[in-house]
Order: sequence, then C-alpha cells, then structure tokens
Amino acid sequence: MKQIYANWMNNWENQLCFRSNNRVVRPFEWGVEWSRDWPVARMHPKNGHSEAAYLKLMNELAIQHSDHFFDYKTPTDFRIDGQNMVRFTSPVESPYPENNLVHGVFYPARNGRGARGSFNRKTAVIVLPHWNASFGQHQALAAGIAKFGMAAVRMTLPYHDHRMPPELQRADYAVSSNIGRTIHSTRQAVIDVRAMADWLQTQGYERIALCGTSLGSCYAYIASAHDDRFEVNVYNHCSTHFGDVVWEGLSTQHIREGLEGNVSVEDLRDLWSAISPPAYFDKYASKKKKSLFMYAAYDTTFPPHMSKDVVRNALQKGIDHKAVCLPCGHYTEGETPFKFMAGYHIISYLKRNL
Repeated sequence: MKQIYANWMNNWENQLCFRSNNRVVRPFEWGVEWSRDWPVARMHPKNGHSEAAYLKLMNELAIQHSDHFFDYKTPTDFRIDGQNMVRFTSPVESPYPENNLVHGVFYPARNGRGARGSFNRKTAVIVLPHWNASFGQHQALAAGIAKFGMAAVRMTLPYHDHRMPPELQRADYAVSSNIGRTIHSTRQAVIDVRAMADWLQTQGYERIALCGTSLGSCYAYIASAHDDRFEVNVYNHCSTHFGDVVWEGLSTQHIREGLEGNVSVEDLRDLWSAISPPAYFDKYASKKKKSLFMYAAYDTTFPPHMSKDVVRNALQKGIDHKAVCLPCGHYTEGETPFKFMAGYHIISYLKRNL
C-alpha cells in the first residue's frame, strides 16, 4: 500500500511539474561582472584569476565577511500605493529597473491585535514565496496569517511578477546557469527582506517573523542568520546546498542542462556556497531563534534527504525547533488537502511563538 501511494504521488508530482512548457535551457555563463559591486569584490578585485577561481574566492570571502556582504542602507522611499501595496527601491541595484523596485502586499491583522491578544506587542510576518510563484500565490497564506491576529506582507522576490524584465516569461534570472547573477539575485533577496523589516518597524511592529517556501525558504534562512529581529521562522521545503538542489531537483533539470559540461556538482557547491544555508548553520545556531522546518516525504524538487540534513543539524546544534514531514511532494503541497495541512502547521506555529 505504501508503494502504491508513493507511485501515485510521484506521478502526480511529475504531472504538476511538467505542465509548465516554457522552461528555457540558457547557456552557461560565469557572470563575473555581477560581482563588481559586491563588498568582497571591492576588497579583492579580480587580478589574474580564472573566472572559476575568482568566483570561488568571492564565495569564501562572502562567508568570512557575511555581515558585510549582506549589509545595506535602509531605503528612504518606503510608500504604500493604494490601500495595501508596499513599495521601495531595493538597496541592491541590478541592470533591470523593474527588478529594482520591491513590492509587497500588506495584510493588516484582522482584529488589530498581536498573536497573544496583546495591544502593546505588534506582530508581523514576512511571507516569501517559492520560485516562479505568480502574483496571486501565497496571498491566501498571508491573508490567513492576518486573520489570526498577525499582520503579514507577501513579498515579491527578485525577477518575479512585477519585478520581471519584459523579455522573461519565468523568473530565470533568479536561478539560472549564470553563476554570478544567481548569487547577485540571492544577495538582493536577502537584503530586500531585511529592508522590508525596516518598513514594518516604522509602522510600529515589534516582533517580526519570516515564512519562506522553497527558494523563499533559502532566502529566509540566510536573512534570519544575519538579523536578530527574526526570532521566529518557518522554512517550508527546507534544504541544504543551493547547487545540490539545482543539480538533483526535478524542476531545475533545464538549469542543470546548461551547467553540465562546464561545472561539476562539486564545483557548483563551492561556487554557490555563499548562498547556501549550511554556510551559516553555526551563525544561525548562535542566535536565539524558534524554527519550524517543513518538508515533503515525496519531494522530487527539494529531495527529502537534504531536508533531513537540515533537521539533523538543528538537533545537533540545539536549535529550538519543530520538524514536520508532510505526506506529499513539492508541487502537490499546493493542492487539496495538503495545502490546508501546510497552512495549519505554519499559522499555528506562528500563533504560538510570535
């Protein structure tokens, strides 16, 4: 019976994954030019290095000086357009004007109270969607969080929906076979999250949580490791090395196709080490955090063995956490009944701990 269920789930996952027929295999690029404005590149300009050697050096330095690498200046142009759209200029500049404007849909707490029914401790959650999420996705989760007394902001990730350059149909510039651009996009996302927390503080919110799904989970983990304000965190579809996920995951096989023949999975682990949660496991564990790690038993995009490594690390390092394994896959979590299971675990954890 268990094998029958597994086969059914895997077939369903494949159907959902490959209903998208606009994936593009893009050429491999080192993307060293994307590093020019990184703080560590200013510390150590390229001088006779090969592209691979220099990008590996940039990753090493970014990890060593990660507080500097993910540092930023708080935006000065926060504004609300209409009733609930928060916008500001990203502290990290890209060549694409659309991508440099951050968008967030704000959901005030329905009852105006904090998570514990307190009027003097305003609470808010920043919701970070999955890769290639449409504008409408994760809005229901944010609205559900608000319904239970916590404000929520559903952020648009770099190169997604409003931030997508006109030549794209998918958020290909967020994760791609361009090594440097993928690092740049991740750095931008992490800093944008921290800047959104700055805006929430200007609105009087005293306790701020993160809820990231899939790629958003990676962004959330790195942001939280570098920011003490995020004491409560939800990582939905958690995983370890960025490069390993891209190499093994079902939904990123078109990216792997662009990478193969140019780098190995071992190279990729080093080239994207600075944007991988394991680089910051110790830093994260040194801070006072409460964490929910969620993963799916039949996930073919974020393989379960990588998620289990995250949970094992949390146990080894004594991180205050809860682990939940859902009986579904990556894509099927968005389907009934699994989306309601996920929503229950996420909102109840935030409600109890924020």
